[in-house]
Amino acid sequence: MSALFNFQSLLSVILLLICTCAYLRSFFPSIMDRNKTGLLGTFWKCARIGERKSPYVATCCVLMAFSILFLT
Repeated sequence: MSALFNFQSLLSVILLLICTCAYLRSFFPSIMDRNKTGLLGTFWKCARIGERKSPYVATCCVLMAFSILFLT
């Protein structure tokens, strides 16, 4: 089943995207900050969400890991 049709998989992909973009921005800030608009601006926006809402993102990652490990 595709991640687009399974809601739990879609949430996992979005959380992984947010965490990956925030992690990569910590190492390469100039690459992320250069592309703030367009399709590549999505990665900049995900990095900003990961930086500013990090306690909420971390909580969601823990809850997602718990649900994948124990409920599925």
